Amino acid sequence: MSANLLIYLDGKLVPESEARISVFDHGLLYGDGVFEGIRFYNGRVFRLTEHLNRLYDCAKSICLTIPISHEEMEKATLDTIAANNLRDGYIRLVVTRGVGPLGLNPYQCPKAGVFIIASSIALYPAERYEKGLNLITCGTRRPNSAALSPQVKSLNYLNNIMAKIECLQAGCDEGIMLNDQGFVAECTGDNIFIVKNGKVTTPPVSSGGLDGITRRAVIELLGEMGIPCTEAVMTRFDVYTADECFLTGTAAEVIAAVQYDRRLIGDGKPGKITNELIQCFKKLANSTGTPVTYA
Repeated sequence: MSANLLIYLDGKLVPESEARISVFDHGLLYGDGVFEGIRFYNGRVFRLTEHLNRLYDCAKSICLTIPISHEEMEKATLDTIAANNLRDGYIRLVVTRGVGPLGLNPYQCPKAGVFIIASSIALYPAERYEKGLNLITCGTRRPNSAALSPQVKSLNYLNNIMAKIECLQAGCDEGIMLNDQGFVAECTGDNIFIVKNGKVTTPPVSSGGLDGITRRAVIELLGEMGIPCTEAVMTRFDVYTADECFLTGTAAEVIAAVQYDRRLIGDGKPGKITNELIQCFKKLANSTGTPVTYA
């Protein structure tokens, strides 16, 4: 991370050292807010409209009024990338409930806060993209949808963080999180797909996973590749006995998983369909998107 980054903060681009929020911001105090992680490649922002649509939908669902329009948010995002003269990288766009008195009441926060970071990210080591990830089953489960919708990308990520700690303590890169019924929901930061007999399956979002933007793109690509892809309730047995497994996410992109709970997936190497899909996704991500205008 560069010490000279310019951060969009409530309508202004400020140096990273001056990008501060109040200790009374309810995003900090209570995890009250929403965010998006967005990728850009070759000076184009990948699926920016879809990401912003989801951001505004998430905000609406938690009664959070974003203080700028969709169009203004798009411009702020593109301007932040251009101001840092970045061609490839990662955006973290955050909307907090804003400053207010202590206490849970969100209506005492008169205006939401907005900040945008354009930087870089490396979710997994480069060698994992060649050899694949090792997974475990996390004891930490995804919350019931009646408690907190998995479609809300809120600032309260503790559920995922606790699951990630389990993975790291077990010496693994990632882990599968189950829902309260014991079915596969998603991983700590990614959606999951398996391949069996040439057919691809992913859990439905009703199982507790996020309706990921990269997930959607991959389903579209599989259709173009002529590979059947269905949504179906998935168990650990299905993953144990899969021919291939791969994960998708904005930060992760597409990456193979080759071991789960110490059981090899397939032959323990990234599979044919997974490798083909990775190349197709790279081509898509590097050739489409909303263009950034540089000075």
